[in-house]
Amino acid sequence: MEKTLEQLKTNCLKVVLFGPESTGKTTLSRQLASHYKTVWVPEFARDYLQAKWDKENKICTYDDLLAIAYGQMAIENSKVAKANHVLFCDTDLLETKVYSEVYFDGKCDKLLNEYALKNHYDLYLLTYIDIPWEKDDLRDKPNDREFMFNKFEEALINAKKPYIILRGDQETRLEKAINQINNLLKK
Repeated sequence: MEKTLEQLKTNCLKVVLFGPESTGKTTLSRQLASHYKTVWVPEFARDYLQAKWDKENKICTYDDLLAIAYGQMAIENSKVAKANHVLFCDTDLLETKVYSEVYFDGKCDKLLNEYALKNHYDLYLLTYIDIPWEKDDLRDKPNDREFMFNKFEEALINAKKPYIILRGDQETRLEKAINQINNLLKK
């Protein structure tokens, strides 16, 4: 498969689950895909970084970010052909950009930055920090959740991306997301 950070063209609605670690993005991605009988795009970074941790006991470095971005877009571009009228993405390049800037003193690869801002999604579902944080090998910011949430929201505002904030329990979040997506599908 060709390495690209560019999205394949599609007529389907693209929705990104976006926000800090351990805020329910994967769970909601699965629920929404099931509700709309479509596919969802998993987070490439999770498997990539878990494999790195398991093999070398090492964490993410700045040099990993482009590989993660290419992997994410490869999955998204392969799934878009299988989607019906909506595709749910458990992350996007803008999320990778935010992590890059937070973890690496404001640095972000020029190509990653370009496509993080250029790629188009119809809606971002920004997940709030009001669900319990769950520890795993990769998560490391249990005390910085509000700071991280603010960084994610700031990125959406600065990039002029359409978004809503999802708060509350899983059922409340799912209901609000479905209502918003249904409104977009009617247009």
